[in-house]
This record gives sequence, structure tokens and C-alpha cells, in this order.
Amino acid sequence: MDAADLTLRSGLPVPAAAETWAQLGGLVPRDALVAAADAILTRGDAAVEDLRAAAKRLRRRGAADLTTALELARRGAESPRETEVRLILQRAGLPEPELNSDLIDDGRFIARLDLAYRRYRVAVEYDGRQHASMEQFRRDADRWPAIANAGWILVRVLDHHLRNPERDVVAPVRAALISRGWRPGV
Repeated sequence: MDAADLTLRSGLPVPAAAETWAQLGGLVPRDALVAAADAILTRGDAAVEDLRAAAKRLRRRGAADLTTALELARRGAESPRETEVRLILQRAGLPEPELNSDLIDDGRFIARLDLAYRRYRVAVEYDGRQHASMEQFRRDADRWPAIANAGWILVRVLDHHLRNPERDVVAPVRAALISRGWRPGV
């Protein structure tokens, strides 16, 4: 590793984000590589070109996984579970959603949507542990009718829904999209 591949964190030289990501190739599942790339891109720790260059420098098992993961990576995901839900939906043949998109209605901020199908006015929200506190639950509960009143269908995804994603994630999102005019394969 060259000095150019290092960065300082708390005064210590450590591999830059792109190098660290590339070192994970072949060590972690491909979807974990996608989630890590999403996080790196979203935080601005590296650009796609940096990740691509780091992947090309890797000459061992896992290089192909890095290339595939980079093709699937997107800027905007704010959690690994958001990435997981996006990948589940895309692999099921649903359109690619916008990530963490602000919903504005009549000039008023309504919500920041985890995944949004703006054309069809369908939102998908992954509610993880951070939504379990009473304070966050109250904020969420106030947002849900505001999203509906803005003319959107909201599909909430909880952790246990990921155990049977076809039934509990894909089917409700597909139904919502179809109800709003989306046609599979068109």
C-alpha cells in the first residue's frame, strides 16, 4: 500500500475508505460490499472512481465481487438495511427508487423518504431500531398521515419483514406501484 492510499484518523495513518472497501473483497458477502460502498459514497469518503481504482488494484479472489458491488452501489443510502431493501426490490424486477428523497407538498417539507418512487407516489420506509424509541415513534406516527395526505402510498418495512422478503417487502411494494400505474416489463 502506498502512502497515497492512507489517510489520517485521530492522528493515525489508516487506509483510505476506498482501500479498506477493496480489502473486503472476497471476505464479506457481495451485498455487504454494496452497503459499504453506498455508505462511503453517501458520506463522501470516496468517489466512484476511487472505489473503481482500488478494486482494480486488488489482484486476488474477490475482485469480481468488488466490480459487481460497485455497479450496484448508489449514493444516498443512509443505512445498510436501506441498501438491502433497495437490492431486494431491484432484484425482484421493480424500478430503481430514489434514495432519501425529500417529500415537499405545497412548498412544505413533509418527510425524508428512505426509498421513493416519485413518478408513482409510492414511498418505502425501513423502520429499524432507531424508530423504536417513543419519541421517534411519535414523530413517525405524525408523518404517516402527512405522507398519505400528500397523495403517497407508504409501505413500511420492519426487520422481521426481511425474513420473507418476497411476501413482506416485494409484494406490497409491487401492489402499490401497480395501483399507481406501473406495469411490470413495460
